[in-house]
Amino acid sequence: MEPHEHVEQLDIKEHKKQKHKLTALWQNTGIVVMLLVVGYFSYAYMTRNDKATADAAQAKPLKVIQLDVLNGSRIKGAASRVTNSLRLNGFDVVEMKNYKTNNIHQTVVIDRVGDLLSARRVAQALGVSEKYIIQQINPDYFVDVSVIVGEDYSSLKLSN
Repeated sequence: MEPHEHVEQLDIKEHKKQKHKLTALWQNTGIVVMLLVVGYFSYAYMTRNDKATADAAQAKPLKVIQLDVLNGSRIKGAASRVTNSLRLNGFDVVEMKNYKTNNIHQTVVIDRVGDLLSARRVAQALGVSEKYIIQQINPDYFVDVSVIVGEDYSSLKLSN
């Protein structure tokens, strides 16, 4: 074998090594690009799916809450004004009357069916503190919530 043949063989081997390195580089680049594309579409799908779930949760209508309003204060017409405010806020007031006494100091929201979430919604609409929400479950009652209007009537959050 002549010296120039040996150099040609080394050049061919070197060329094959470089070609192999170049092929491996392209393969690795292709894999990275594919991972980026898959990652992008996965992220886009997941955020779209989360958005659709959030939109569906917002679209779910709130339960209609049936309640009665009882005037437990000495303020004439207090139950009527509270009733009007609650109806303007989408609550179904099915009865309004005087409470058995008229010396209730604080307005009280009473959960009648074991649904504290509904009682909280009513209390929030009126601006009644959570500490004045109580449970008195009574299967004979046909309302979800009762409101007993107290002497604090003027501090309630009422809609006109």
